[in-house]
Amino acid sequence: MAEIKVPELAESITEGTIAQWLKHPGDHVDKGEYIVELETDKVNVEVISEEEGVVQSLLFEEGDTVQVGDVIAIVGEGTGENSATPSAPQKEAEAPQPAQAEAPAQTQAFAAEQQKPAQTQASAPEQQKPAQEESESRPIASPAARKLAREKGIDLSQVPAVDPLGRVRKQDVETFNPQAAAKAPAAPEKPAAGKVVPEEAGKPIERIRMSRRRQTIAKRLVEVTQTTAMLTTFNEIDMTAVMDLRKRKKEQFVKDHDIRLGFMSFFTKAVVAGLKKYPYVNAEIQGNELLLKKYYDIGIAVSTEEGLVVPVVRDCDRKSFAEIEADIAAFAQKARDNKLALSDLQGGTFTITNGGVFGSLFSTPIINGTQVGILGMHTIQKRPVAVDGDRIEIRPMMYVALSYDHRVIDGKDAVGFLKTVKTLIENPEDLLLES
Repeated sequence: MAEIKVPELAESITEGTIAQWLKHPGDHVDKGEYIVELETDKVNVEVISEEEGVVQSLLFEEGDTVQVGDVIAIVGEGTGENSATPSAPQKEAEAPQPAQAEAPAQTQAFAAEQQKPAQTQASAPEQQKPAQEESESRPIASPAARKLAREKGIDLSQVPAVDPLGRVRKQDVETFNPQAAAKAPAAPEKPAAGKVVPEEAGKPIERIRMSRRRQTIAKRLVEVTQTTAMLTTFNEIDMTAVMDLRKRKKEQFVKDHDIRLGFMSFFTKAVVAGLKKYPYVNAEIQGNELLLKKYYDIGIAVSTEEGLVVPVVRDCDRKSFAEIEADIAAFAQKARDNKLALSDLQGGTFTITNGGVFGSLFSTPIINGTQVGILGMHTIQKRPVAVDGDRIEIRPMMYVALSYDHRVIDGKDAVGFLKTVKTLIENPEDLLLES
């Protein structure tokens, strides 16, 4: 018999949510085979079984929150062919119903009269009614919630469930206050997640439970806006030169490096040059001190179905254009496959986000975590611009935005940093000197 426990996830992550059970009671599992997928604040983590055997029981349900070190499943010996003992709900679901359940009511009554004394028949309804009512009123709860409620002497029917499906979980029991609940009015019944229901005004709505990652993104964004003096400065870049360079070199670049030459490597190199020139944009506040970072680990924002993630390209000052493009492509694929590791997302010093891939013309990006600056790229749009003061030409132009923490960076440095990025992108050959 072996216990499957929640492993150490990361230094700052102490809990996760069970996203999906990959094995179920009765399934055979090999040593090292994945048994469950956990959703954390940043990435999903798959937990393996340390022993070979058969899954005997699952102690938590999908959607339950578990702590590091919690026992979440039991693996025992067996072949996996109906060797696991089914849980109580499974027994009830799988147990064949008596023949009486399918018979007409008159037949059931007649059979009961033949099998039981008269006085037993008279008392049967009174005995069955409370049991039936108890079964119907019994709240839906996870095993961990039932165990904790028993330990605290709490009636689960009084515990309000956060889960849209009405399932009581361990954290609901932990935060339940019996005295406050006695004074509070009864809460209206919540509709199931994903179910369209009419409101009082007759307008249909749909309730969808936020994923753990989306909840974390929302929390972090609010924290940043509340704890920083965020300000945004803007500029525009003539993309003619870099687009011409890409057009001339893209085929040879693919042949030499087996990777496409995109805009992101140019902007990454330009950002590194700007950070070297304006080191406070590459800083971090720690208490009453400023930490000036002498390395250049640039976070590249990647959009996924579950939300934005920011994998970090390490040592960008030491990498070539091809190495940066390869890293970005690999991270994008891992993000789509939900295979990013926590280490891929930690330790960035500055972030670049490109809303232009979705058609955004103008935006004010929000600073990422403890960093003090983020560069926002936008869509390339042809506009008439003055050239040499005498001519007007149609040029491919991009608006760029730098959001920065005014507690660390003054406007002079912020504007100077953005102008450095602009100058280098408009003169891409100068990036070779900066590299």
